[in-house]
Amino acid sequence: MHSSAHPDQRSRRRARRTVARTALAAALTIAGTCLPAGPAAAEDPDPLLVPWNTLLPGLSAGHDPSSSDVCRSGQLRCVDAVIREMQRRWAPLDRDCSHRAVFSLLYLRTTEAYREAARTPGFFADPGWVNHYDAVFARYYFDQEDLWRAGRTREVAPAWRTAFEAADTRGVVGLGDVLLGMNGHINRDLPFVLAEIGLVAPDGTSRKPDHDRVYEFLNAAAESQLAEVARRYDPTADDADVPGTTLDATAAFQLVQTWREVSWRNAERLVAARRLGPAAYAATAASVEAYAAAEARAIATATADLLPGTAERREAWCRTHREPL
Repeated sequence: MHSSAHPDQRSRRRARRTVARTALAAALTIAGTCLPAGPAAAEDPDPLLVPWNTLLPGLSAGHDPSSSDVCRSGQLRCVDAVIREMQRRWAPLDRDCSHRAVFSLLYLRTTEAYREAARTPGFFADPGWVNHYDAVFARYYFDQEDLWRAGRTREVAPAWRTAFEAADTRGVVGLGDVLLGMNGHINRDLPFVLAEIGLVAPDGTSRKPDHDRVYEFLNAAAESQLAEVARRYDPTADDADVPGTTLDATAAFQLVQTWREVSWRNAERLVAARRLGPAAYAATAASVEAYAAAEARAIATATADLLPGTAERREAWCRTHREPL
């Protein structure tokens, strides 16, 4: 049977599939490279105190199971508050068909999947700590987003600056927005989050088993989340799919798994450097920033929107396929 699509349409679809597969391959290749040997110029992000933190008092003070604060003690209600804040932030991006809505929705869905895992008895060894982890992780993203929205772009971490610029200038395809957001949050934010909340429990045991359990629900949700991005915002977002297989989801999961493992190791480096003093910590932090920034630049190049009219078609698709959460 011959396709009824116009040759130009078939050509565009082939080009989009090539871009999507190249993007995943490039990101996986870069993820396996070595960390920068030397420090890059350090940035001072001066995190903005944003209103959502009033919902979660004491969030940055560390996990304390005896605390009356729902986030310090790691109660599930803290995750609910994070989800409500994510919904609040996503809604105007969705209304405007902003390209930043892609990662905003993806992160919301991931947090909802996390909540279901956290409710499962025995899934995490210490669900309170992981709930606290979830809230601090979200705070790092909110801080970067708020700096960008406030026009304080020079204070935004380089990896996030590349992601936000690419979205606002409509410079990458939908999968590029997905990968740039994931890179900013995993490769840049996550090492600092883990170093802040601690890598070991009070009894000295490693927190890594709970960190690694996250892979299970991420893997289970990856394909459906990418399909929803394609359904709502960009029908090309899942064009890396190989029909009859789970190759696209497998590649995406392996990328996330690789990045999360790198982030744990970078957190170990940050914790070790902190013991050596401010200069050692600053140099290590700069290398983490440089690694995430390099990944972002490579992803932006690999997923650049080179086909005329793609951004306009994305936004038209979004306007006609909007749906409630």
